[in-house]
Amino acid sequence: MATLYFRSFESTYRIIHVPSFWNEYRKYWNNPESVPIGMRLQILLVIGIGSSLHEHGHTDIELRNKVHQWVYAAQTWLSGPLEKDRLNITGLQVHCLTLLARQVFSIGSDLVWMSMGSLIHRAMQIGLHRDPKYLPPMCILQVEVRRRLWTSILEMVVQTSLDSAMPPRISFDEYDTEAPSNINDDDVDASTTELRSHPKNAFTETSMQLLLLDSLPTRLRIVRLISSLNSEISYLDVLALSSEITDACRAWSGFLKENENAGVTPFHRNLLDYLVRRFLIPLHCTFASKARENPLFYYSLKVSLETALAIVSPEPDEGYSHLEVIGGGMFREGIRCTVTVISLELIVLTQAQRLDGTLHRNSQHREVLKQALKNRIALSLERIRQGETNIKSHMFLSMILALVEALEEGSPCDLKIARSARDSLELCYGLLQERIGSLSFPSPNDLGLTPPNFDGGLGGFEMNFDLDFFLQDEGFS
Repeated sequence: MATLYFRSFESTYRIIHVPSFWNEYRKYWNNPESVPIGMRLQILLVIGIGSSLHEHGHTDIELRNKVHQWVYAAQTWLSGPLEKDRLNITGLQVHCLTLLARQVFSIGSDLVWMSMGSLIHRAMQIGLHRDPKYLPPMCILQVEVRRRLWTSILEMVVQTSLDSAMPPRISFDEYDTEAPSNINDDDVDASTTELRSHPKNAFTETSMQLLLLDSLPTRLRIVRLISSLNSEISYLDVLALSSEITDACRAWSGFLKENENAGVTPFHRNLLDYLVRRFLIPLHCTFASKARENPLFYYSLKVSLETALAIVSPEPDEGYSHLEVIGGGMFREGIRCTVTVISLELIVLTQAQRLDGTLHRNSQHREVLKQALKNRIALSLERIRQGETNIKSHMFLSMILALVEALEEGSPCDLKIARSARDSLELCYGLLQERIGSLSFPSPNDLGLTPPNFDGGLGGFEMNFDLDFFLQDEGFS
């Protein structure tokens, strides 16, 4: 499962130097007590995040509960009274992994933006916002780790700001850290004295992060624009920013196509596309809503719909599909934004075709939208099966589909909508009842509710578990 993490999330969020991690990983399994507690948490969080992409059958709920305990343990360790002990690179890596795990497993994922403020402050406190060339001499490995980590933090900042509709806690004039080198992790270690970066058109283990970094200034400007309280949004600015995002999507798409045989997977393409493309919907939102009355803004409506359909139609990939089912934070917010755009377009289109008398003549586009909506309804149902307790999404989308079908049939809308809402509530209630029946309720000690001990252990969060439970069928020994 640790390998799954490095094959997926670490490609975009460069938090860890992989060879260094595996050295500590082997040391941990051989002698756990010899590994510092920060590194222990880092190992468990990597295993936990990687497990989100793998089906575990009947052990899935048990494993997820265990991962939740690790996240709580990490959060408790980070917020301990002796914060200075965590004010180092390892502490920041644990912090980044904790915030990523909270979004992947929906653990307070709606509040991650607030936690990002603490992460930014800690990173700046140890000088990550300054390029290492302005700091006291350090080894090349540390230089690259610091640059990668700062770039990952900036990416997290812009993503969480978009989801919370809050201003980002950083601006361009507050840092001068340069981009990481385009290298593989094996190209550098603690003994490296000279580093040669690969050409920009060569694919490396840092390429995905560098592709995201290319569009970061544009996305940061978008977040600032849509979260500003004192400035009017100019349509010319919207069009210019939209064009930059589109160009960025085309650039990385072409680059990955040229390097298809270099280890790029559908998961990489799906995640990269999602992290960049989703900024177009809130950017065009204000003007897309005006396009119904003012045709001058039709382009915004077109871009919003095309973006929504692209996001809900990722390349087939088992890991990414599983992430859509269990993910919270930015993964859930993306679903919410896309279904809003698709639902509104479907309702307006159906009503317009009904009035025009073309309802049964040209239904191809409408059927595409309906199918996208049905797929989202199925996804919301699966999310409930996997632990989601919010049933509003399933009920809302079911009511939208019922409204559209009533318009197509010419039947009373109110009655059909009410019946769909009732059916959705009954179905979701049944699923929640089944889930309650399958849950085992642990004692307070198992949940880590005993007072934590920061003198060397994790108190209520002790990591006593069967190694075979994690290593089954994963090829580790």
